[in-house]
Amino acid sequence: MTINLKNFLNDKKKMSKMGEFQELKEIEGLEVSSVSADLYENGRDDLTLFYFKDGANYASVETTNSIISESLNWNKKSNKRSIKALMVNTKNANTFTGEEGLLAIGEIANNLARSLTIRESKSEKGINETIKIKDLIFASTGVIGEQFPLNKISQTIPTLVEKLRVVQNKLIWVKTASAIMTTDTKPKLAYEEISIGNKIIKIAGIAKGSGMIAPNLATMLSFIFTDAEISSNILKSILKKAVSNTFNAITVDSDQSTNDMVTIFSTKKVKIGQNRTANDPVILKFESALKKLCLNLAKQIVVDGEGAKKFVTVRVVNSKSLISAKNIAFSIANSPLVKTAVAGEDPNWGRIIMGIGKSGEKIDSNKIEIKFGDLMVAENGKISENYDEIKLKEYMKWDSVLLEINLNQGNDSFECYTCDFTHDYIDINADYRN
Repeated sequence: MTINLKNFLNDKKKMSKMGEFQELKEIEGLEVSSVSADLYENGRDDLTLFYFKDGANYASVETTNSIISESLNWNKKSNKRSIKALMVNTKNANTFTGEEGLLAIGEIANNLARSLTIRESKSEKGINETIKIKDLIFASTGVIGEQFPLNKISQTIPTLVEKLRVVQNKLIWVKTASAIMTTDTKPKLAYEEISIGNKIIKIAGIAKGSGMIAPNLATMLSFIFTDAEISSNILKSILKKAVSNTFNAITVDSDQSTNDMVTIFSTKKVKIGQNRTANDPVILKFESALKKLCLNLAKQIVVDGEGAKKFVTVRVVNSKSLISAKNIAFSIANSPLVKTAVAGEDPNWGRIIMGIGKSGEKIDSNKIEIKFGDLMVAENGKISENYDEIKLKEYMKWDSVLLEINLNQGNDSFECYTCDFTHDYIDINADYRN
């Protein structure tokens, strides 16, 4: 399997270098392939398959948008806790496509199940196993409302299955992460590993996302793989907790899409002991590594926000409740006025005050302290006596900006991540379907 350079070519961006990406190791029990169904009509990879010969336990967290893709509808109807494969397509969301879109997924499932069954029968072991359509789940990302390219995808499935490979080196992980991109400018990958006794547990993850990003997931997909044997119930529990302060703590433009999913798969190859609960020290150690990986991927999405030039952290501390801190943080992070001020490198702290006030949370304005980085901007209900416009303007030139709001009302805090709004955001989204 060789990397398809067309995944990286973009006349408006520099091509990513292999050395920029983290080294992800092979996950035993996983096979991957990425090919072009020519959905973009330029030859780039746009169809990806993750295959688990011996099955995989899995759990997903999906968008809470009331309108969802037919891929997610298909997945929700599957009550299985173990699956054989996940297939991902880009360019087309298969959302708002009516019965035709759902029937298309059914036909693709039949074709994929048939191709995988034939492959297994021809393997060295000559396994006589029938892959069933209920063993398959799907993910789609791209334009909403356009007819699903059933024929192109169906015709490519035999090649997709034929190119499945057991070995996942750095090149293949980058290729795979590239194949699920839409408006992303670079693939997003992360890796963690932990030791349990004398065993090494691996966790590898990829993601896509650049625009239409907001809490409760967004136009983003993330697929995480581990070789640790963990039940689907435990995976669901720890994934929901990991997502809450990572993928659900980012926003690019406050728009929440229809296709979003974060899914974790366990290939069950490394035994860590049966009957472990969510509070077991081994599971808690795994959960900590999973959160670290998810935060890594989530931040990569923000950094690659459509047209973004600056990474912005909004930190609300000493709030009366976590909900209040979260509401205020996102009220600021989602404000176009705040985001354009950051883009213009203008320390216009009045827009932070506006964002706090419009959140609807009850606060004492005389207790609020606002910092840009380590620089005090406002306190005691007015501009700080230590306010230094020159230093603030110099700070705003950084490519990473911290906005900290101390409410002095309690002990809870919340941190979210966003980016600035530049004119490039308009250009990208005005030209999205071309």
